[in-house]
Amino acid sequence: MPKKHSQIERLGDVLANSLKRLELGPRVDEYGVWPVWNDVVGEPIARNAQPEKIRNGTLFIKVSSPVWMQQLQYMKEMIAETINQRLKADIVKNIFFVVGRVDSGISEAQVPPQPVSATEPELDEQFLESVEDLEIRQAFKKLLRSYARRKQKN
Repeated sequence: MPKKHSQIERLGDVLANSLKRLELGPRVDEYGVWPVWNDVVGEPIARNAQPEKIRNGTLFIKVSSPVWMQQLQYMKEMIAETINQRLKADIVKNIFFVVGRVDSGISEAQVPPQPVSATEPELDEQFLESVEDLEIRQAFKKLLRSYARRKQKN
């Protein structure tokens, strides 16, 4: 009498062989970006930038405004490196930003607004702590300060 697990193991082998034959393995690996995106970049960035598609190692990110696009350009190598470390593979080779409507699934109420003083913009540290990666948090802190200063000038 055959074991019950032999059918499951054979099904797993069939799926693995099908992925190899259809060359879908790398494509499946690429889509690992979506589940880790919000954790990697943190809520502040995730509310304004979300992955749209990935093709041949280029990750296309939809951003909410040209300001976000410009600021994230400076962080794209760091973001790609952090995603690749998280996925334990060299998946993201380049990031390309496109302005559009971002549906992050994160509500505005989840993140407190950033207070801005008349002289130097103050940053809510609890707000920034939601970004787990230290380098991205520091880069985002610079982004928020720069944005607040520009907003004060207008």
